[in-house]
Amino acid sequence: MSYVSDLRVVLRGRDFRRLFGTRLVSQFSDGIFQAAVAGFAFFSPEKQATATAIAAGMAVLFLPYSVLGPFVGVFIDRWSRRQILVVAPVVRGTLLVLTAALLAGGASEVVFYTAALAVLGVNRFFLAALGASLPHVVPSDRLMIANSVTPTSGTVLTFVGAGIGLLLRFALGPHTGGTVVLLVVSGLAFGFSALIARTMPRELLGPPYDPDRPRASEVIRDVLAGLVNGARHILSRRQAAAALGAMATHRLMYGMSIALVVMLYRYYFTTDAEVALRGITLVVATSGVGFFVAALITPWGAERFGIENWIPAMLAGCGVLELVLCLPFHQWGFLVAGFVLGVGGQSVKICADTVVQRDIDDVYLGRVFSIYDMLFNGTTVLGAMIAATMLPPNGKSYTALGVIAGVYALGAVGYRLLVPSGGAATVGASKNV
Repeated sequence: MSYVSDLRVVLRGRDFRRLFGTRLVSQFSDGIFQAAVAGFAFFSPEKQATATAIAAGMAVLFLPYSVLGPFVGVFIDRWSRRQILVVAPVVRGTLLVLTAALLAGGASEVVFYTAALAVLGVNRFFLAALGASLPHVVPSDRLMIANSVTPTSGTVLTFVGAGIGLLLRFALGPHTGGTVVLLVVSGLAFGFSALIARTMPRELLGPPYDPDRPRASEVIRDVLAGLVNGARHILSRRQAAAALGAMATHRLMYGMSIALVVMLYRYYFTTDAEVALRGITLVVATSGVGFFVAALITPWGAERFGIENWIPAMLAGCGVLELVLCLPFHQWGFLVAGFVLGVGGQSVKICADTVVQRDIDDVYLGRVFSIYDMLFNGTTVLGAMIAATMLPPNGKSYTALGVIAGVYALGAVGYRLLVPSGGAATVGASKNV
C-alpha cells in the first residue's frame, strides 16, 4: 500500500482519528518550541554561538528522552493514559508561559534551559502515552499500517511547526521578545491537543487495573537490570545489533553534521544571525522533504534489494554524497546534503525499526526499544560534542567532513561484515511475520 492509502484505511476509525489528531497537534507545537530553542541558543545576535554551545543546546533537546525513557513506561502502565494526554499539555503549556514571563522579565539563560529540560521531560511522558495507546484504538490487523503512518505524519508536522515558528521569529525579530512569543504560541497550541484528548473516554486507552502489579519503586529498580538483560539479548541477535549499530552510526554523524552546518551558516557564509537562520531554515526544509521521501521509497527499496543491502547503501550514500556536495563549501551543496541525510537517515531508521520488531523476542521488546531511544538521542549529542573538539570558529573544516564520510563508510562496511548478503529478510517479509 502507499502512504496515502494506508492513512485512509486507519482514519476510518473514530477513536484513531482522535488519538491521531492529538499527536499531530502536539508535534506541531513541538516544532514551534524547537524553533524557539534553536533561535534563542544559536541565532541570538547578542550571543556568540560556539560549537560547544551548540552541543549543549542539543543536549537539552535530546538527552531528556534518553535519561527518562527507560523509566517512563513504569508510570505509563499505571496511570490513565487518557489523563496523561489531557494533563501533560496543561503542565507543559503552563511551564512555557511561565518561562516566557521570566524571559520577558530578564531571566538568565540557566532559567531558560532548566525550563526547556522540564518541558521535554513532560513531553516524554506524553509521547510514550501516545505510543502505548495506539493498540487500543486500532484493530490488531491494522496496527502495522498505523505504526507506519503515524510517526511519519508526526515528523512532517514537527517540521511544519518548526517552519512556522521560524517564520514568526523572522516577523517578530531576533531578540528575546520573539522567543517569548514563540514559547507562548507553542504552549497554547499544545493545549489544543488536551482538548482533543478529552473527547476520548477516560477508560479507552488503558491500562486495565491490576491489583497484583508490583510497586513502582520495585519496578524502577528492575529497570536498570532489565536494560542490562536487554543489551545482552541484542548482542545475541546479530542482525538486530547490526541494525542498531547502523542507526547509531548515522545519528552520531548527523549530530556532527548539525554542529558543522550551524557554525558555517552562523560565521562562514554570513555573520548576520538572521540571514544565517534563514539559510538553516532551508536546510531543515530539505531534510524534512528527505524524511518524507524515505517513507515512500524505503519499503520498495528494502523489498527489492533486501534490508541487508539497503542499510549499507544508505550509510555509504550519506558519506559519499555529503563529502562530494559539501567539500566546496557552497550553500547549495549543504541544501542538497540536507535532503540526502534526510532520506538516508530515515531509511536506516525504518529498517532498524523493522529488524528490531522482527528479531527481538516480544518479552524483551520494551527494554530493547528503551536502549534504542537512548542510542538514538545519545549518539546525536555525542556527535555534536565530537564536532566541538575539531571545528574552527567559522565552522569550515575539511577534517570534520573527512571524518563524517569515513565513519559512514566504516559503518556500512561494519554492517555488511555482521550481516552478509542474504542474511536479513525484506521489509515485506517482516510484515508477514
